[in-house]
Amino acid sequence: MYSYLKGKVAIIQKDSIVVDVNDIGYIVLVSHPETFVLGETTTVYLHFVVREDEHFLVGFRTTAERDVFLQLLSVKGIGPKTALNALSATTSDELVKAIAANNITFLKKLPGIGAKAAAQIILDLKGQLSDGTKGDPSQYEEVRSALKSLGFRVGEIDHVLMGINIVNATSEEILRLALAKLRK
Repeated sequence: MYSYLKGKVAIIQKDSIVVDVNDIGYIVLVSHPETFVLGETTTVYLHFVVREDEHFLVGFRTTAERDVFLQLLSVKGIGPKTALNALSATTSDELVKAIAANNITFLKKLPGIGAKAAAQIILDLKGQLSDGTKGDPSQYEEVRSALKSLGFRVGEIDHVLMGINIVNATSEEILRLALAKLRK
């Protein structure tokens, strides 16, 4: 229904912006409102969400970010607000890399995404967001267990594993990279 809005950023809020188009202000939910500049003319690519009890616009800086959002919406159990919150905690590029690498640890750390939803995202979007073959989703859990048994704290393990998103990596390669980062 709507593809984009082009206008001035009139208001920036915690999770939305208001775009002034010909003296009409459109409230648009966005993942990263801090990337918009007050008073700047901008183009916001849109997705219009229609529900029985609400209607709202979700906006994106790029069409690629919108495409990732739409792919997330296709996952069973993921709604527009959960998808937007997930994108708010990361970038669309990092999210695509994590999915391609089957990094369940990264996905579980996103707001509103638990273990079951993370596994569902990987299952439903495998191969749709990037090219190449994928690793085994259990690799990151395997490495996490190995690092816990070596005495590392869960918080630091998860922080390090969230940053390792390598497609086709073996468990040994992931473990080697994680150990190198944990020893710094």
